[in-house]
Amino acid sequence: MLRKAISLTLLLIGAVTAAATEVNVYSARHYDTDLALYERFEETTGLAVNLIEGGSDALMERIANEGEFSPADILITVDAGRLWRAQEKGLFQPIDSAVLAERVPAHLRDPDGHWFGLSKRARVIVHNKAASLPDGVGRYEDLADERLKGQVCMRSSGNIYNLSLLGSLIEHHGEAAATAWAEGVVANFARPPQGNDTAQLRAVAAGECGVTIANTYYIGRLLGSDAAADQAVVEGLSVLFPNQAGRGAHVNISGAGVARHAPNRDAAIQFLEYLTSDFAQRLFAEGNNEYPVVGAATGPVAQLGTFKEDAVNAAVFGANQALAVKVFDRAGWK
Repeated sequence: MLRKAISLTLLLIGAVTAAATEVNVYSARHYDTDLALYERFEETTGLAVNLIEGGSDALMERIANEGEFSPADILITVDAGRLWRAQEKGLFQPIDSAVLAERVPAHLRDPDGHWFGLSKRARVIVHNKAASLPDGVGRYEDLADERLKGQVCMRSSGNIYNLSLLGSLIEHHGEAAATAWAEGVVANFARPPQGNDTAQLRAVAAGECGVTIANTYYIGRLLGSDAAADQAVVEGLSVLFPNQAGRGAHVNISGAGVARHAPNRDAAIQFLEYLTSDFAQRLFAEGNNEYPVVGAATGPVAQLGTFKEDAVNAAVFGANQALAVKVFDRAGWK
């Protein structure tokens, strides 16, 4: 039976008394489907899953504060930028797993085995269906096109998704070109950055602006909603996977790694490998309307069709994060 740990003391006791029979999971994901796949793991392995849930930053701080006495075996979080931060804090240990090397594409895992992508999302261009985009607009780079002046809605520059996207642009084009892009997008703003991706989608559908970028899982949520208001938003939008004639669409991940001081290291690796199984991949991805890293899409996002994805290693999103912050600041992107 899945156990949500309610205190550090209980977890520490468990680590001492049942080291060979459990795995302690710190997760920033909060979906019922995740609980179902954890329960299947318990049923098939006999290992108990002790679950601590929280925000990504709070969980990282907690593991860091617990130090060598941390009961954490696994940290699950969203965005490669956050996985990179956890690695930089020394929270992960490298592991060598033939299963993970075979199942997880190389660009969706840390080159040194500290973390592994388990589901993915694309950051796509979304525009108002009634107002088509200018000819030739089909890349992230084109959002700086002066023909889109006064039409672009975006969320804040401090958002991790935008930081990772800019990190990829820095990797592909260099700092100077990335700065010029950010300045061009700022010049095209229809309004100051505000709200989350759903807010941008609603604004585009309502005609408050003409175009935005959003993670595909936000679109999947609207597609799968029974609410008439959400379906009205979907009807007002067209989705475009960017850069299909070139490097492909920017893809980010939810992922996990084995904690540096994992008391149940072998069980943690077994759990991580399990999360790449066909069964777990389906539930893990569907829990947040994401794409699996293994196999084809299911659920609402499958309606968006197939696409070519950028194969740059996701680790660069974190490595370029500090520079991305500076670029956004210089461009006046608040």
